[in-house]
Amino acid sequence: MRRMDVFEAMATRRSVRGFLPDPVPRAAIVSILEIAARAPSGSNVQPWKVRVTEGDEKARLSAALHAAHDAGTVTPRDYQYYPRHWREPYLSRRRKVGWDLYALAGVAKGDHAAGHAQRARNFDFFGAPVGLVFTIDRDLEQGSWLDYGMFLQSVMLAARGFGLDTCPQAAFCDHHDVLRAHLGIPAEEAVVCGMALGRADPGEPANRLATERAPLSDFVRFGPEA
Repeated sequence: MRRMDVFEAMATRRSVRGFLPDPVPRAAIVSILEIAARAPSGSNVQPWKVRVTEGDEKARLSAALHAAHDAGTVTPRDYQYYPRHWREPYLSRRRKVGWDLYALAGVAKGDHAAGHAQRARNFDFFGAPVGLVFTIDRDLEQGSWLDYGMFLQSVMLAARGFGLDTCPQAAFCDHHDVLRAHLGIPAEEAVVCGMALGRADPGEPANRLATERAPLSDFVRFGPEA
């Protein structure tokens, strides 16, 4: 199998929202997590913990998550992911990617039932054969959460090296009580996110989403300000 170089992996990484059912070999999952664990962390703390779910176990978990989603029962998240008060330019970026995705998925503005159904697809891991759930000990501080982000990116890039795709999913945090019950996650661990892992379905309309990136002039300064 041809392995991508790091530049190609970074350029082709995207959040995939439709996967083929093709199984991912256990050896590939192990290799991805082993290489991702080389991510840096302050004082080599290595704050990441991962649960891998596949097959019947994943199907049972998905069924329970769907039931919670349909019932509208949301558990307060272990941490605040988004800003409490949105402002520009972040609000416009959020709205654009949301409406671009919904347009591809066929969800019309104001169609709450279709929006509910589209969000529910998170809980099937978008059809991916492998689900990953990431947790961190609650007593670790912000620096360890920064380290965790580098680990998550490393997982996604390593997956690209195997020709696989991923979707990091904060949606699971709304039902972390369900995750705890099915995956044996103790109370002293906070749920960071989930992630779908597999091969992208080329026939999935949502996979045509191409997210924009701000130009360097928006966020980079060279040298002192004039």
